Amino acid sequence: MPSWENLDVFLQHDVAGGFALTATVVFESQKSADASATPESKPITGIFDEQYLNADLGEYEVDSAQPRFLCKSVDVQGVKRGDELYVDGRAYFIMTYPQHDGTGLAVLKLEPKDD
Repeated sequence: MPSWENLDVFLQHDVAGGFALTATVVFESQKSADASATPESKPITGIFDEQYLNADLGEYEVDSAQPRFLCKSVDVQGVKRGDELYVDGRAYFIMTYPQHDGTGLAVLKLEPKDD
């Protein structure tokens, strides 16, 4: 991580003038190991984005949302595909391993979980 960047300043909560919020990761491996045990979870701070995609494919039109969560790389160590992320009461499956960008940040690509 570049020494001139303080990611905690970048990832300030909304009430402090930033755009970040706290979400909770629930580790799937813990859930499947013992159904009666409380799964391990961990809060992480980041920026949630659910960009909208509308594409015309000939005479067809595709509408899709592509939710993602940008956070510090160090916060998502051990996170993997199939884990869950809870953002403002909504549940999402984590669809890929964290995608690190080399600056100390990582992106989690998400898919809404239908309960």
